[in-house]
Amino acid sequence: MRKIKLLSPRLANQIAAGEVVERPSSVIKELLENSLDAGATRLEIDVEEGGIKLMRVRDNGGGIDKDDLPLALSRHATSKIYELDDLEAVATLGFRGEALASISSVARLALISSTRDDSAGWQVVAEGRDMETQLSPAPHPRGTTVEVRDLFFNTPARRKFLRTDKTEYTHLEDVVKRLALSRFDVAFNLRHNGRAIYAWRAGDSQLEQERRVAQVCGPAFMENAVHLDIERNGFRLWGWVALPTFSRSQADLQHFYVNGRAIRDKLVSHAVRQAYQDVLYHGRHPAFVLYLELDPSTVDVNVHPTKHEVRFRDNRNVHDFIYSSLHHALAKVRPEDTLARRELGEGEDAAPGINPFALATAAPVQGIAAGEFKGQETMGFRATPAGGSGGQHYASAYQSSSPAPGAVREQMSVYGELHRPASPVSYSMPESPSEDIPPLGYAIAQLKGIYILAENAQGLIVVDMHAAHERVTYERMKESFHCGGIQTQPLLVPESIAVSEKEADFAESFSDIFTSLGFELQRAGPEILLIRQLPVILNRAKVEQLVRDVLSDLIEHGSSERIQHHINEILGTMACHGSVRANRKLTIPEMNALLRDMEATERSGQCNHGRPTWLLQSLDDLDKLFMRGQ
Repeated sequence: MRKIKLLSPRLANQIAAGEVVERPSSVIKELLENSLDAGATRLEIDVEEGGIKLMRVRDNGGGIDKDDLPLALSRHATSKIYELDDLEAVATLGFRGEALASISSVARLALISSTRDDSAGWQVVAEGRDMETQLSPAPHPRGTTVEVRDLFFNTPARRKFLRTDKTEYTHLEDVVKRLALSRFDVAFNLRHNGRAIYAWRAGDSQLEQERRVAQVCGPAFMENAVHLDIERNGFRLWGWVALPTFSRSQADLQHFYVNGRAIRDKLVSHAVRQAYQDVLYHGRHPAFVLYLELDPSTVDVNVHPTKHEVRFRDNRNVHDFIYSSLHHALAKVRPEDTLARRELGEGEDAAPGINPFALATAAPVQGIAAGEFKGQETMGFRATPAGGSGGQHYASAYQSSSPAPGAVREQMSVYGELHRPASPVSYSMPESPSEDIPPLGYAIAQLKGIYILAENAQGLIVVDMHAAHERVTYERMKESFHCGGIQTQPLLVPESIAVSEKEADFAESFSDIFTSLGFELQRAGPEILLIRQLPVILNRAKVEQLVRDVLSDLIEHGSSERIQHHINEILGTMACHGSVRANRKLTIPEMNALLRDMEATERSGQCNHGRPTWLLQSLDDLDKLFMRGQ
């Protein structure tokens, strides 16, 4: 008796359906992708009982000829590729030729289509029991309608694995949202149980695109998003990334598309995490809607049955391009960009309904460990990456004010003695109070030794003094390090610190790391280290504790190779120790100097740990709090 037999077409299709048809959402995905590949510009989606009872997709695409309708329900039948060369440069969403055959093997499927502009059309019907097709005339405008009923009616074992109607609909809705974000030029309409859920209009302008992103991802995302569009070496990356202060407890707001295809890729995820490395709070996840465009021949989309994964021919260049693009886009955001976009959002050009430019203070970030964000609200940012660089040794370009307007004209001094300029520079105040007011305004007072209160053109600016100074110090140290080393000074009297023998061994083993960071350590005994030299910028820091923290980092990373990758983390630790602390009283000139430095420093909107450094309470916000005008 023969042990090897050919599978029947019905059984083969049902096995294939196990890969393609997992639940109603996977059916909708295949049907919508077919419609988009057919050139549709409008999609109508009707769903009943979460898609288990009915899924109907109607499009205005090119349609299917009468003679091709029965063949469309056959396995390995497709109009999208014809030879091997086509497979090596796939430019469509679907190409495997199994979707309709697999769906029809586990559901009752009706396909109606017309390739002409009149009402002539044809219908083909197939049911999973016998897989036989029936062709008949049916009126239909140009385009195609696919109707799928009673999913898994003939495979009860698989139907038992479906969840509640609500759960299945949630998965289906997510699929529609992802595809709606992939094609802004296509209108999407979704109805569930006869009730209209979404009606997204087509649009190609950036404002229309941002309106749809706000509708899909929520207005809060757009209120805290940075737009970028960068093209280099055959790659183009565009879309929106949320600022670090708008982080998530889960990776549930991350949409990445490669040539219009939604993917989940480890290389992409790693590049994004690297870009957020020193600005995102630990344990939090960034949010983004990004589109990567590249030559289709350099990416393999045929590595997974559901086409959720891809393989890049040049992984390193793709990784570096994504990382550098996001890194610079986040770095270029300045307070003036934030405030300018807020004014645009509140102006006459603002979009009706959902306003993607509205920059009112967002809802509090939830789920931060140890209550780091308790009682704080995230600040909205909107900006387009611009040229130039920040973080340089910066002489404040504005004179102090106490309070503004009507400020006392006096020369600005630097805050503390950590960043004394090489030579004093004097500046004149604006003659008119309304002229040239800097984005973060002029300092009014210091609150409880923690916050700086400043007045700008929009209202009240509140700055976390330590967090802001920490970011300024950190960016300066990074620039000094990458530009050829940190300026150092020897100690007249070396400072002795007691350490463990293990710590002393690591200090000797990685002396070159300490030297590159501006320190000179000498071992004076089995458990004694002498500090003979330290960076000028940290001459007033608690050096002993600083050395212990750096040694702890070295011991944790375990090797000099690894420590190079974490050099910014060590610089961040150093910057934290070198920043002004709470309860330190600052003068008005010192506070104004810090505000000016924030305006010129990259990533000044958040500290090294991802916390916001400042927020704005506009006059409208304050009026609402005090119910003025009501």
